[in-house]
Formats: sequence, C-alpha cells, structure tokens
Amino acid sequence: MTEYKTNWAGNLTYHAANLHFPKTVSEVQQIVKSCNSLRVLGSRCTFNNIADNYENQISLKHLNKVINLDTAQKTVTVEGGILYGELAEYLHEKGYALHNLASLPHISVAGACATSTHGSGVNNGSLATAVSAIEFVNGEGEIVNLSKEKDGNEFRGAVVGLGGIGVVTKLTLDIEPTYDVQQVVYMNLPMKELEHRLTEVVSKGYSVSLFTDYQNKNINQVWIKNRVEKGSTPVIEPELYGAKLADRNKHPVDDQFAANCTDQMGIPGPWHERLPHFKMKFKPSVGVELQSEHFIPLEYAYQGMMAIESLSEKIGPHLFIAEIRTVKGDDLWMSPYHNRTSVGFHFTWKQHIPEVQGLILEVEEKLAPFNVRPHWGKLFMVPPHILESRYERLADFRNLLHKHDPKGKFRSGFIDTTLYPQIIKTTSLKMSRL
Repeated sequence: MTEYKTNWAGNLTYHAANLHFPKTVSEVQQIVKSCNSLRVLGSRCTFNNIADNYENQISLKHLNKVINLDTAQKTVTVEGGILYGELAEYLHEKGYALHNLASLPHISVAGACATSTHGSGVNNGSLATAVSAIEFVNGEGEIVNLSKEKDGNEFRGAVVGLGGIGVVTKLTLDIEPTYDVQQVVYMNLPMKELEHRLTEVVSKGYSVSLFTDYQNKNINQVWIKNRVEKGSTPVIEPELYGAKLADRNKHPVDDQFAANCTDQMGIPGPWHERLPHFKMKFKPSVGVELQSEHFIPLEYAYQGMMAIESLSEKIGPHLFIAEIRTVKGDDLWMSPYHNRTSVGFHFTWKQHIPEVQGLILEVEEKLAPFNVRPHWGKLFMVPPHILESRYERLADFRNLLHKHDPKGKFRSGFIDTTLYPQIIKTTSLKMSRL
C-alpha cells in the first residue's frame, strides 16, 4: 500500500498513521466513530494537503459500485469511490452520458465533486453541478441524506464540501442520452487575435481548451470538442484566425506521447472517449509535475491572460504547459464559479518547488484585481482573509461544517489554514500549500 503514502504526482507525502479501507457504509460509520481525527483520501489527484491528516485517512477504494440507474428520472446513483472513467463506460453501455468530464478520467466522483473539479465549456457547469442528491457519514457517524429538490440551501452548501462535512458515500448524478463528440486541434493562434475574440473562440465548441507556454505571445494549441449527430459529417475549417489545423494527433506538451491522449483529427467517437484529454488506460498529463489553477470572471479573460503573459520570462523555465478553460457559473456555496461564469488559468509546472511557489504568488497578485479564486485541489497561496472576501457564503459554510462535524473530526490542517483566518499565521499558511 506504499502507493497510498503519496499523491499521484509524488510532490506530497501523507502523514496518517492509519489508512482505512471500508467495504460497506456500516464500516465507514464505525471508523468515523472510532477516530478523533480523519480525512478522506480519494484518487490522490490533488497537489496540496486537502486529504492529509496526521492520525487517520479513509479510502473509498472498495466503495466503487453503481447502485441504481433510474431511466425515468434520468439519474444514476453511485458509491463515492467510483472513478469517472469506470462510470462513463457503464453509462455509455446503457445508452447514457454525463454532461461533461474533466481532462483526466482517473479521478473519483466524490473527490472531484467535493473540490468542484471541472471540464470546459461556457455552457457547462463543473462536475459537481450534475449532483442531485448526496449521502455522507457525518462527524458523529450518522448517515445524512440531502437532495437538491428537498434540501435546497443546505444541499448547495454540502456538495462542494472540501472533505469537511463527512465521508461522502453515495451521490446521485443527472444523466442524459449518450452522444458522440469530435475533437480537432489548431496550432499557433496569436494572442493578439483574442483581444476582441476570446469569448468567441472559447465558444467555438461544446468544450474548448487553449494551451500555451506563455512564450512569444502565442497560444500553442486550441482543442475544440463538439457534439455531433450520428451519421453527420461536420465541416472542419482549415484555419482559426491564423491558427492551422493540426495534421496529426497532439499532446498538450510537445515532447510527450500523443498516444496517451484522446483521439483528435475530427473523428467522432463516444463522449467519454473525447471529452477528457487523456485516455483512462494511459499515463495522464506529464506525471511528475505540480499543478495550480485560478479562476476569474469570464469577462476579464483577456486581461487576465495578458497579466500572466507579463511574467513569461519568469514562467518559461519552470512550466510544462498552461491551459485556459471556461466553466459556467453555479449556485454551490464553495464553488470557485459561484454566481459567475469563469475562465480558469491552469498551470502544469515542473517540480521546481521553491520557484513554483514564488511564481504562484506572482500569478495570484496579477489576477488579484479580478477577484481570483483558486482550485481547491491544486496549489495556491491565497490567504484565508482574502478567501473570506471572495466567497460570500463562507461563513455559512463554516456553520454547516460545525452542524455536521461539531467536534471538528474532519477539520485537519487544510480546513484550518484555508477557511479559518482567525487561527492561522501567514508563515504556517505558506507551509501548508506545498
């Protein structure tokens, strides 16, 4: 079980003395009751200490089943530990689909929703927006069920729960009939073309990603994914504002194997084999890396991009690639997209930890005028008193945590250093991020 001692990228070693692997919800309840301090360990695709704990971690690896497919209500209920890649294959075989997927299918449903992980698309909400009901074991070891229909406000606070409300054992997700997607890539789009067209470009497809190394004021690759009707032959334009259509499959990082990526070249395929960037059975992204991501309102996307571009000389030596994506606004309390459709600036960094830590601070400073919010599962340095000003329901969320975890069993370092500005100093905050 040594693989569970570190996160996926190897930049973080977990400290828990005990790691629990329950096979039933009853076992989850017993573990919660027996522990004084506990955090849930998901698929380990995070880069900060959100899942860390010095006493106990609990993995839902064995709670990974599909519980019910309700074709009348168009929902699927799953156990929290199931991976999106596994769920997607099941749904497609049954003739159904999710509205979107993240770039990696290797992530767990409960972990992705708890951190508001996302795909791309100006009209696509995060993965958490598909949740219509949630079951979790609270700090007292009790089973709690909340639904969008019956529990409105409390439900909206609990879905993006950051692992603080309890152990999420089941989720019900909205589904739709299966569909096909085609994917094309355009090479070398000048950033200047986006000054008045950025929203237009990111709206060119159902899901659009811009990849850049922030060198030469250039977007290296534009990935456009569109839903297509079976049997149709969509027109593929040879250029996109000066960017040329790629003549072969591409990896976002030029020197990495394109075989790891989902098929491009405009060849239609099932939704779950096109919406992610990487195939389930292959190494995702680069592997040995660090990741950060920050979100600002979509209307400031170009200004934000160029603010980051002003750091190009500093960024260059430490960056594999960066990605620009969009996420539709939602009403989930702790979602980075709460009440605003957003653009996300994602960085895949080399594991140059001291340098990257400084660069993340500089990126956050550049984006501060646009009320930047971080991705909860990636590296960030935004201090808690600033987060307090940017999440209008943060105080309500703290009350929700206390309601379901009155003894602070799920608090741990991340929750304290991120959500409780009155109890932490800046120096220890910085230590908690990397």
